[in-house]
Amino acid sequence: MQDDVIAVTGSFVDDRDTFRVEEFHRPPLKRHHKKNSEIGISVAFLSDIHVGSKTFLEAQWMKMVEWFHNDPLAKTIKYLVLSGDVVDGVGIYPNQDKELAIKDFYKQYSKFAELLELLPEWVECILLPGNHDVVRPAEPQPALDPEIQSDFNSTTFVGNPCSFKLHGVDILSYHGKSIDDFVSMPEVSYAHPVEAMKEMLRRRHLAPTWGKKTPLSPEPEDNLIIGKIPDIFVTGHVHGHNCSDFKGTTLVCSSTWQDQTSYQRMLGFQPQPCILTVINLKTHASASIPFA
Repeated sequence: MQDDVIAVTGSFVDDRDTFRVEEFHRPPLKRHHKKNSEIGISVAFLSDIHVGSKTFLEAQWMKMVEWFHNDPLAKTIKYLVLSGDVVDGVGIYPNQDKELAIKDFYKQYSKFAELLELLPEWVECILLPGNHDVVRPAEPQPALDPEIQSDFNSTTFVGNPCSFKLHGVDILSYHGKSIDDFVSMPEVSYAHPVEAMKEMLRRRHLAPTWGKKTPLSPEPEDNLIIGKIPDIFVTGHVHGHNCSDFKGTTLVCSSTWQDQTSYQRMLGFQPQPCILTVINLKTHASASIPFA
């Protein structure tokens, strides 16, 4: 990619003005050794809820709420990480108003807050913004405005991206807008976004291409660098789903709660909605629970 930092090996030719490159190298990504929580609690992951859209799957949300209150696995879930685009927003793309069931973004957030209140009281939410949320589009993005936060209970608001620990386990959560740039690589596609996540880890950077589809803020310090390899790395944005291991890091592509949109239909893209990913922080065992 344009802003890759690499090392090269080779040799100078006789005139010393030309260097013949034989190989190029990135810093080696060694196998990561996960840290484990001392207690067997779990964290769940969702993204791209898109409350306010006519294609938000409310009936399936209610089905998940019932599961949370009754299933034994749900009793272990202490945290729910929401990786951006919790509402559909307003004015995000041309003619969006025709696809909105709620046309005021404050009311969209109020509705989402009501939906979170239906979850059991033992579940704490961690919420970061995405490109549909009411924050600046340039990354890194700040947490949602305090006026919006006031509607929510038991929710911690963080920026995008965000690194945090849960009972000793390192988690890196990123909405995933830069996947729109990574799909230019032959091995990455919207159908296989986890390949983009692997490339981010290899490059130690969440958005290593300036001036393309991902707007980046010119901050004094680059806050999109992956300085420490996480135990769990989670993204969303592309409405797919995946949970797999890559060199010791658990990769989670969080599922959406939105049905296929007209734009996705035009592109022939079929989302994978309503799948809750659950990871036990002690054993790192994972489960994918479908509600579609």
